[in-house]
Amino acid sequence: MKQEPSSPETPDSNPSLGPPGYYVGIGASAGGLEAIELFIKNVPKNSGLAFIIIQHLSPEYKSYMVELLSAKTTMPVRRAEDGMTVEADTVYLIPPKKNLSIYQGDLVLKEQDFSRGLNLPIDVFLRALAEDQDGRSIGVILSGTGSDGMRGIRTIKDRGGMVMVQDEASAKFDGMPRSAISTGLVDFILTPEKMPGQILSYIMHPYVAGEECADNLLTDEDGMTRIFSILRENSKVDFTFYKPTTVVRRIERRMTVNQTQELWDYVRYLETVPGEVNALYRELLIGVTSFFRDPEVFSQIQDKWLPQLLESKAGRQVRFWVAGCSTGEEAYTLAILCQECMARMGKAFDVKIFATDIDKDAIQRAGNGEYPESIAADLSNDLLVKYFYRESEYFKVGRSIREMVVFARHNIVKDPPFTNIDLISCRNLLIYLQPVLQRKALELFNFSLKTNGILLLGTSETTGGMAEYFEPLFQKWKIYRAKGIRRPRETSAGEALVNLRDQHVPRSHVPRRGGRIMKTFEEERSLSRLLQALAGDYIPLVVLVDENLQVLYVSGSTEGYFSLPAGKMDTDISKMAAQELSIPISTGITKIFKTQQDINYTNIRVTQEGHHKKVNLRIKLLPRKKGQVPLAAVLLAEVRETGKKTASASHTFDVEKEAAQRIIDLEQELQFTKENLQATIEELETSNEELQATNEELMASNEELQSTNEELQSVNEELYTVNAEHQGKILELTELNNDMDNLLTSTNIGTLFLDEELEIRKFTPKVEEVYNIRGSDLGRPINHLKHRIENLDPHEIFKQVQETNASTESEVRSEKGQWYLMRTLPYKIGPETFLGIVVTFIEISQVKNAQNKACS
Repeated sequence: MKQEPSSPETPDSNPSLGPPGYYVGIGASAGGLEAIELFIKNVPKNSGLAFIIIQHLSPEYKSYMVELLSAKTTMPVRRAEDGMTVEADTVYLIPPKKNLSIYQGDLVLKEQDFSRGLNLPIDVFLRALAEDQDGRSIGVILSGTGSDGMRGIRTIKDRGGMVMVQDEASAKFDGMPRSAISTGLVDFILTPEKMPGQILSYIMHPYVAGEECADNLLTDEDGMTRIFSILRENSKVDFTFYKPTTVVRRIERRMTVNQTQELWDYVRYLETVPGEVNALYRELLIGVTSFFRDPEVFSQIQDKWLPQLLESKAGRQVRFWVAGCSTGEEAYTLAILCQECMARMGKAFDVKIFATDIDKDAIQRAGNGEYPESIAADLSNDLLVKYFYRESEYFKVGRSIREMVVFARHNIVKDPPFTNIDLISCRNLLIYLQPVLQRKALELFNFSLKTNGILLLGTSETTGGMAEYFEPLFQKWKIYRAKGIRRPRETSAGEALVNLRDQHVPRSHVPRRGGRIMKTFEEERSLSRLLQALAGDYIPLVVLVDENLQVLYVSGSTEGYFSLPAGKMDTDISKMAAQELSIPISTGITKIFKTQQDINYTNIRVTQEGHHKKVNLRIKLLPRKKGQVPLAAVLLAEVRETGKKTASASHTFDVEKEAAQRIIDLEQELQFTKENLQATIEELETSNEELQATNEELMASNEELQSTNEELQSVNEELYTVNAEHQGKILELTELNNDMDNLLTSTNIGTLFLDEELEIRKFTPKVEEVYNIRGSDLGRPINHLKHRIENLDPHEIFKQVQETNASTESEVRSEKGQWYLMRTLPYKIGPETFLGIVVTFIEISQVKNAQNKACS
C-alpha cells in the first residue's frame, strides 16, 4: 500500500534530509499544471535536488497543488512557509497572494506588492535564488503567458547557474518560454518529461561537480589560446585579458552543456559546430541590466548631480556616454531622467546620449526599443505611460527619448573614445576585466570626460590605480568627478601585448600566458602538484623550485639551511642556501632537469652554530601535464645514526667532483651567453639604424597629420551642418508620410500598392473587404492571399497591366454582393518609367442597385 505523503502543515516524520546539492526554481503560469506534473513525475528518487515551484495563483481560490503533485511523486510536497529551510528531495510550492524568495537556504515569504503595477513572482524568486546560491541555482521556465522569468534567468546565468526552458511546441501557452528563449541565454530547450534526466546529467559532469576544473583549464595554455583565437576570428573580440575566473567558468558551462570533459574535445567541438562559437561568445557577454537598476544610484543622479550638470551648460549640447549599454535599458533610463529634470527646471537642453556595446545583437535590440511587459516592475505607472506605448505584447520606447540616444557597436579598450563627454556611465563592466584593461578603460574615460564631468561605475567597481584622476562624489554608489588631469599615458606590458595581438605577431614572439592568466591560482596549483608527488612521505623540510632556481613554496623549518640574502630581494635557492648546500642544490637541480631523473645525495656536512651534522638531500621532479611549468622539490632531512647502510640509489656527496662538474656547466653556459650576447648586439645595431630612419619618416608623417587634422575639423563642421539639414528633411518626410496615410484612409477607397514582383507594399483598411489581408502580410506576394471577387482572377489583370503599362477598369462583385469599380494602374516613378502597380476598389453598390431598379 502506498504511503501517503505528509501534509504541508504536518512535519515529515523522517529526519532532516539535509541541504540540497542544487536548487531548482520552476516557473509556470497558464497551462503549467500538466507540465509540472510531467516534470515531477520523472524526477528519480534521491536526486539530491530541491524543487521550488512558483506559479501565478489566483488569490481568491484555494490551491490544490499539494494534493495533485503528491499523487505524482514519492517526494514530500510542502507549501512554503516563512523561514522554512529547504531540504533535498523535497518539493516546495508558493502559496497564494505571496512572493517567495530565499536567503541562506531559508524560504522568505512577503506580501505581493502591486504599488508599482505588475507583480512578477517568478522573476522575484529566480533573482533571489541566483543571488543566494550562485552556481548551484537552476532555473526552469514552463508553459505560461507573458514574460515573467525573463529577467530572473539573466541573473541566474550571470551568477553561473543553468537555465532550462520548455519546448514551445509542447507548451499550451508559449509566451513565457518564447520570451526566455529570445534572451539567447537558455542552455536546454526540452519537453518537461526530459528535463529531470538532463538536469542530473548536468550536475554529474566533472566540472559542475567541482572535480579539478579551473586548474585543468588554466594550465592547458595551448587549448585556451586556441579558444581565444577562434573567438577572435569569429567575433573580432579578444577575451585574453578578461578575468580568468569568469572566462573559465563560462567555458566550463559550455563544456558541461555539450557533455565534453576534456578541453581539447571542446576545442574540436568549437571548430566543427559554428553555432557553438556564437553560444560561447554570448555566454561571455551576458548583460544583466534593467531600467533604474540600483534605484538609489539614479535617485542621487536625478536629485543632485544631473541638475547641476544641466545648469552649467548654458544652452550648449550635453553629451553622455553609456559604455557597455547591453540592451539599452540604462541609456533610456538616463534619457528619462534628463526629460524629467528638464521638465522640473522649465528649460530645454540638447541632450545627446551615446550608448555603446561590443555585442551587435544587444545593440540591435536596444535600437529597436522593444521591451517585454515585465519592465512594468521597474518603472512607475507614470513613467510607463509617459515614455512608452504598448504594441502587441511589448512596451515600445516613445519618440521623445528614443531620439536622444544613439546606439553603436564599440570596444572601449580598442576603438577610439568619444570626446567632450559630460557624463559617462560604465556599470558592472570593469569587474569582468583584468587590471591592465581596467586601467586602460579608465584612462580613456578620463580622456573623454570634460573637467568636472561625472563618472558612474557599478557598486562593486572602483577607480583603483586611477584614483588621482577622479574625485569621489558619493563613494557608496561609486559616483566620481573628473579632475581634468591630463598627461601622456604610459604603455604597460599588458597593453603592449594587446597591440602585438592586434598586429597578428606570431605566437613565438608573444610571451606565454602562464604569467598572466594563471597568477591568481599559481600557489594553489603548485601546492596541489607537490602533495600529489610526495603523498605518503614524511617531509621535515621541502622547497619547491622551478628551472631558474627560483623558490616558489617552502614547507617546514629552514633554520640553519636557508636564509634570505642581504640587499635586494632574491629568491634564487643557490643564494639562499647555506654555503655547504649551495653547490649540491644548484648542480642537482640543473642535472635533474636535464636527465629527468631524481637525485639523492647523502652525508652532506653542514655547520650550524659551530656544530657539524650530516644531512641527506633529495631532489625530485613533480608530475607534469601538458602546458605546465616544470617544477622540482628539494627535500632535506638530518641523518640519524642507525647503523643501516644507505640505499644503493643514493651516493655520498663529493664536493670536489661536483664542484668540477658545476664549473664545466657554468663555463658552457657562459660561452652560450657570450654568443647570444654578440648576436643580440648586432641585431640591436641594425634595429637602431632602422629606428633612426623610421623616426625621420614619423616626423614627416606628423606634419602631414597636423595638416590633415585641420582639414578634418573643417569637414566636421560641414558635417554638422549637413546633419542638421538631414534632421529637418527627416521630420518633413515623416509629416508627409503621415499626411499621405491619413489622406488614403479618409477617402474610404480601398487602395493596394504592389511592387514589381507583385508583392504587397502598402494598403488601406478598405482593401480588407476584398482581400483577406492584415498588417503582417506586407512583403507577401498578392497571389498568396484569398480574394472575395466572383468570376474574376484579379491576379491575371495585375500581370496584364504590368506587362503593358496600360491601366484597366472593371466592375466586380464580391461574395457578399457588394459592387466595386476596380481600377488597375501602373505605378509611375518617372517619364515612361513604371515600377509596380496601384489597385483601387471604389464601392458602387448603391449605383448598381439603382441601375437594377431602373432596368426592372
